Amino acid sequence: MLDLSGRQRRRRGILPILDLIYHSTVRNIRKTHRNALAGLFLDILQTLVFVAAFFMMFSILGMRGSAIRGDFMLYLMSGIFLFLLHTKTVAAVVRAEGPTSSMMQHAPLNTMITISAAALGTLYLQLLSLFVILFFYHVIVTPIEIYHPIGAMGMVLLAWVCGIGVGMLFMAMRPWAPDFVTIATSIYSRANMIASGKMFVANSLPGYMLVMFAWNPLFHIIDQCRGFVFINYNPHFTSISYPIWMSLLFLMLGLMGEFYTRKRASASWGATR
Repeated sequence: MLDLSGRQRRRRGILPILDLIYHSTVRNIRKTHRNALAGLFLDILQTLVFVAAFFMMFSILGMRGSAIRGDFMLYLMSGIFLFLLHTKTVAAVVRAEGPTSSMMQHAPLNTMITISAAALGTLYLQLLSLFVILFFYHVIVTPIEIYHPIGAMGMVLLAWVCGIGVGMLFMAMRPWAPDFVTIATSIYSRANMIASGKMFVANSLPGYMLVMFAWNPLFHIIDQCRGFVFINYNPHFTSISYPIWMSLLFLMLGLMGEFYTRKRASASWGATR
């Protein structure tokens, strides 16, 4: 009987938190546009613009021969989808309400809920965009075949988790140095335009160039994802374990930094910084 009542108390504690995360996620999604369909359309349009731009660049520069043997558009999308999911997750977590936000004056709300809502909102929109684009490409243009869809989806989620970790590091620093965090986040996103490796595969790089990209967890994630998407590609110079461990490290450092900032943050920072 005591054990049962203990379970009931835990359920009563968890359910309100989940409900709050759900409503916060909906609020974050509706921040971009009041109309949910219009917000989804804008996300799809941005992805299509990225794909079209890289398609034209590869065609003009004659780089299509360096791609993996298989569907060229799927090759482009496998890199662009993960890049956009990762960078948008970082940006969303950094912009989430922190300890100095006026929203934190509401008792049930805390930074973990706002971070979870920001990350889940981004994942929802990006996955919906991914499935819509792939569906119409499969139906209208040409049928696509993904060699290992579960593994490919695992890499998508790993890119998202890694984005949460990086975003939490920046978020923990934001109350202390808001201008620096804004610049650093922008530099990180711009650097990943090239450093993520979405334009090439690790197997095609010479050794002296490989070390320039091997530090980046997103580079490993995209390369491994292409190994799951294409039957003709076997990534030799990247690993899954490296981005997993780096994501866990980012999350732990981000949680420690957020806890330290939350204990020392003052509500007046929101007005003065």
